[in-house]
Formats: sequence, C-alpha cells, structure tokens
Amino acid sequence: MSRPPLAREKVLDAFEAILIDDGERAATMDATARAAGVSKGGLLYHFGSKDALEEGVLERLRTLVADDLAEMAASPEGPIAYFLRTSVMQNDPLDRAILSTSRLAQAGRAGAGEALRGVREQWADALRPHAKDETALDLVMLVSDGLYFNNALSGGSIPGPVPQGAAMDALIALVERAAKK
Repeated sequence: MSRPPLAREKVLDAFEAILIDDGERAATMDATARAAGVSKGGLLYHFGSKDALEEGVLERLRTLVADDLAEMAASPEGPIAYFLRTSVMQNDPLDRAILSTSRLAQAGRAGAGEALRGVREQWADALRPHAKDETALDLVMLVSDGLYFNNALSGGSIPGPVPQGAAMDALIALVERAAKK
C-alpha cells in the first residue's frame, strides 16, 4: 500500500495537535489549515469536512494499533512485557492518536468512543492467550491503565509513580508470574 500524501499527513498531524492541546471545539477547519500551513482549499482537497478529518484520525489510530499488535506478537520478551512497557507514553504517533481520539470521545463523538473500545478489545484479544484466565487478563490491562495514567500525570502537577529500568523489569516479572498460564 502506498503512503498517504505528505500534505494529508501534515493536516492530520495539525488536527491531532489541536485536539490534544486545545480540545475538540478549537479544532476547526480554519485552525487546522492554519496549523498545517495549507490553504483551506488544500485542506478540503484531502478532507471535505470536519467529520472527514475525524475519520482520518480514527483511520490513523486503526493503522497504528494494527502495527502495534504485530510488534506485540513478534516481541522477543513476549506480549505481556511488550504491552506493559509500551503503556508508558512516549508521545509517539500511537499515543497521539489515542489522545486525540480520546478528545473526540470526550466531545461526544460516538465513533471515537467505539474506536477506543475496539482498541482495548484488540489488545485484550492479543493478550488473552497468554493469560491464565480473565482475572489475570484484567490484572494486565489494569496495570497497563495505571502505567498510562500515572505517566500522563507525571507531566503535570500531580506526579504518579512510573517505574523505569529495574523497577519496570520487576513489575513486569511480578505481573507475568501472576498472569501467565
């Protein structure tokens, strides 16, 4: 499959950034065109409406999650360790797609909420064969949620504990002992 045009990606990047930084209401077509450095006509060439822009973000999320699932399956340390390590946000494209989709969901966009539920289900489905039961799977998912949440807080005024290095290795080993078949 060929790569999308660079201008299209710049527009999506700009739309994501506005969603994350300023919220859904600020993410207008005009603001997006300005932030992307394209004319409104250039934006409309790629995305004919704000709904189309939002769908572009959701498509990007689906693509990035599919890539993440492939990396998880191929990870030499195993899916659980991979999933927990990558639960600490790195401001990478997947994190930004999740955050921007979350902003759309917070604004009541049903498709965004459904997309986020779908992502969570896909991750759970990928981890399920490696967990001894549904309670063990819940443990992995909730530890992941906690890592993601605390990492998000660490940039603000309420720092959360985010284990690194040997502490992360120990946490992963503990969760794997409890969760693995």
